[in-house]
Amino acid sequence: MSGSLSITAATVDPGLLDLPWHLPLEDWPRDAIAALPKGISRHVVRFANLSGYVIAVKETSGELATREYDMLRTLQRLEVPCVEPVAVISGRTDRHGDGLPPCLVTRHLRFSLPYRALFSQTLRPDTATRLADALALLLVQLHITGFFWGDVSLSNTLFRRDAGAFAAYLVDAETGKLYAGGLSKGQRENDLEIARVNIAGELMDVAAGGHADEDLDPLITSERIVSQYRMLWNELMGRESFASNERWRINERVDRLNALGFDIEELSIRTDEGGDSVVIQPKVVDSGHHTRRLLRLTGLDAEENQARRLLNDLDQWRHAFRPNADEEVAAHEWVAGVFEPVIRSVPRELRGKLEPAEIFHQLLEHRWFMSQAQSRDVPLAEALGSYIDDILRHRRDEATMLEPITGAITLPVRVSPGPEDWRATV
Repeated sequence: MSGSLSITAATVDPGLLDLPWHLPLEDWPRDAIAALPKGISRHVVRFANLSGYVIAVKETSGELATREYDMLRTLQRLEVPCVEPVAVISGRTDRHGDGLPPCLVTRHLRFSLPYRALFSQTLRPDTATRLADALALLLVQLHITGFFWGDVSLSNTLFRRDAGAFAAYLVDAETGKLYAGGLSKGQRENDLEIARVNIAGELMDVAAGGHADEDLDPLITSERIVSQYRMLWNELMGRESFASNERWRINERVDRLNALGFDIEELSIRTDEGGDSVVIQPKVVDSGHHTRRLLRLTGLDAEENQARRLLNDLDQWRHAFRPNADEEVAAHEWVAGVFEPVIRSVPRELRGKLEPAEIFHQLLEHRWFMSQAQSRDVPLAEALGSYIDDILRHRRDEATMLEPITGAITLPVRVSPGPEDWRATV
């Protein structure tokens, strides 16, 4: 390895020096590569093990690598869902002294998957719809911060399971630009049209390869992101006018935003000259309402829908067993007496299959289905044994998937409306 190698990073991991930077990425040996499913990319990308975690290495130009590294760091500070930048590697040369392209290094998002790995033999319409919904929410979050993506697609996004839905994370910020004054409507519409066209093309490609359900319509699914985006944007940013004697609608608006997973930092409220009508408009909104509440109460870090589900179980447990207890005290007891015993009961060799929060969510779903089928309240311990043996044991690991991107992967438990009923602890 040439001594001219340069590593730019906030905190340099010495293990980076042990990777074969003198070789083009496409020639890296198998013992240097972590076999994880990859999405489609215009660049050569490899995964590698580094100090107990996995990194993604992308060959690109020095200017683009530095720009994307800086952009990802900025987006992280703004708490936008995106991958974590690790370093920029430049000054690479091969054994003959010839230059090699610089690399951007990011940390692989644990338990995440590219969209092509989220189907088995066929991509079902409901799975495609949930992917579009997750991407629409991510796009709204990005636009609120003033970020223009410029290359919105399923391929540039990673997805994590989130209590029957998906949570989307930005992977590729190469074409993005952050505007301090926010985005114009034209810029937002441009990004939205890019998303619509790209998603339609990606799903058509999946269908052409014989991996899509015959009922999947790529055009209808791609239009879904447009309608979902507009609904979210209007709910989060739109003005609302009502009569002055309907002030309860202010709290109703706040509750709807909280239900979507957003907090309001500031609310603009004004009345007309006669005091007959009131206009409200959220001025600054922030996502992760349920995630932050769960983290504050329990220390558990989960996706938004997972957090909502765990909080529902926590609130029901508190109402049944500790109605007069302080909220934080009850939360501590719920973690120690319900959540942690469940996770500890999962055999060690199965814990890499799903995140703990997703395991708990799916257990609640499984228990509800068992109770419905047997017309009785199934104890949580009984449901746990059934869930481990009948469902979890047969899943493939999402923390360390080793199959190629076209390999089969079990889809999540189908979610149906029903009571989140536990009424017993492990």
